[in-house]
Parts: sequence; C-alpha cells; structure tokens
Amino acid sequence: MDSASRPQLAPHRYFTREEWASLRADTPLTLDESDLARLRSLNDPISIDEVVSIYLPLSRLLNLYVAATQRLYKATRTFLGTTDGKTPFIIGIGGSVAVGKSTTARVLRALLQRWPDTPKVELVTTDGFLYPNAVLQREGLMERKGFPDSYDLPALLAFLSDIKAGSPRVSAPLYSHLVYDIVPSERVTIDAPDILIVEGLNVLQTPRLPRDGKAVPFVSDFFDFSIYIDADEIDIHRWYVARFERLRATAFQDPSSYFHRYALIPEEEALAIAERLWSRINLVNLRENILPTRPRADLILSKGANHLIEQVALRRL
Repeated sequence: MDSASRPQLAPHRYFTREEWASLRADTPLTLDESDLARLRSLNDPISIDEVVSIYLPLSRLLNLYVAATQRLYKATRTFLGTTDGKTPFIIGIGGSVAVGKSTTARVLRALLQRWPDTPKVELVTTDGFLYPNAVLQREGLMERKGFPDSYDLPALLAFLSDIKAGSPRVSAPLYSHLVYDIVPSERVTIDAPDILIVEGLNVLQTPRLPRDGKAVPFVSDFFDFSIYIDADEIDIHRWYVARFERLRATAFQDPSSYFHRYALIPEEEALAIAERLWSRINLVNLRENILPTRPRADLILSKGANHLIEQVALRRL
C-alpha cells in the first residue's frame, strides 16, 4: 500500500522504498563491499544498494535527531542550572530472531561513526542481560530463553540508567553465542559514548502497569529513537530454518559449540529440530511478546521475502 492510501490518522507516515531513498539528499556513502562483508550477519544478503536506499536516509535522519536532542538536553541543563556532562543518544532496535537486527545495528553503527564529527558510537545487545543458563535451568526457563522473563531486567535498567546519566565506564555482562551462555567473570565496558545502540528481541516490551500508579520503568524509556525490523511470519520462519542449516555447516562444527550435537546428526533430523525450535519457542515469542511492540517503534523497516526493505514507516511528531 502506498503512502497516499494510508489513513491520515495513522501514528506513522509510510514510505515506499523509492520514496524513502529520495530522502538521502547528499549523505555520503562511507561503506564499501569489504565493510559490508564484515558487518552482515549469516544469511542476510544486505547489499550496497540497500545501504544507499535505506540506511543512508536513516543516517541522515538520525544525524538531525541527535543534533536536535542534544540541543534539548542543553536547554534543560540551562533551565535547571546544572553542569552535567553529555547525555548519550540511545537507539533501540527490536524485532524477531533471524529478521536481521544485528546487521542493521552494525551497519548503523558503522555509518554513524563515519559522520564528519566522528561521534563515539557503541553497540550492546540485550543477550548479555539474559540470566545464565544455570539460573534458567533452575527456574525451568530454558525453553523460554529470549522471552521477557528470561532477562535480568533490573540489571538492564540499571545499565541504561547509568548510561543515560553520562556515567563513565559502565559495564555489562558478556554473552557468547558459541557456548550459548553468559561468560563468567567477563564484562563489556561502555565508556561515555555519544550514541549507544541497544539491540534485542524485546527492547520495546512494556511490563504490566501497576494499579497503584507507582513508577515502572520500561527499557524503551531510555531510548531517544527506536527501530523495529518487520517481516511476514512465513518469511522469518524460512530465514530461521535457512540460518540453522548454515550454522550446522559453520559454527555448530566447533566442538565447543553448545549446539555441536546438531552438526553430528542427519540433516532430516536436524531440520525437524529446527522446526520444533521455531514453532515451540521463537514463533510463540514473536506472536506473544515481540510483534505486539511493533507499533511502539519510531521507525518500522518492513522486509519482503528477499530480505530487502520494501517499506518504511516513520512515527509522526
């Protein structure tokens, strides 16, 4: 559906791929094919054309938003008579497993780092705030890994609060996809960035509101801008299974991989497992927790069956 046929009262304004691409203006292309080869995730066919058509206009928009927000922060400090340090601009990126969140986050980080004023841009994923497997197993939550209740929400909120307050050297737990668990005694340190990108399945999730009106902070309360990567359920399902197949031939081959056993069984059996993981865990999480947060995003990037973004929705101010 083109932008002209959208209801005027919709909270978002919709753009076709071509309409969005025209908003690039003179934003320079600062990535090349070798950069993309390092940034793209497994089974995500992002191209230079995708960067030019989608991510350069987005980079331009974010440049304007960051500048305007920093002016607002400065005005607030003037009003309060405070001399606090800089307040980082935080971007949240959400969406289903296998939809391309990680690629989007890495490409955006690379583009934002290459702005003329070369801001300091950091990237964290909420995977680091999952409870360790030992805790999930004890609580019977291993099959709900990635669901809202599998995260240490107080730790994530404390991390974001410290970042937003401009605290130097804020640390977060380190997660390993190889061992599928938190790495004990290792941390990732974020040191006063200008921009922080936070990527994760449920970053736009809202808790149930209390009847007594007491404050219940959301993760997204700390975001200055939020992005949701969207696609049809059928396509995400196909991408998930295809990625599982690729992982069997790559990462799962490592004997230290948590999923090494899947590389040793017949393909038909492995694909049956992938289908069960999708239907019992990832599809349920998508339907119950992730997809309902889509309308809350400031920007929705909608992908077609070929993994390319076909439509952009930008929230009206």
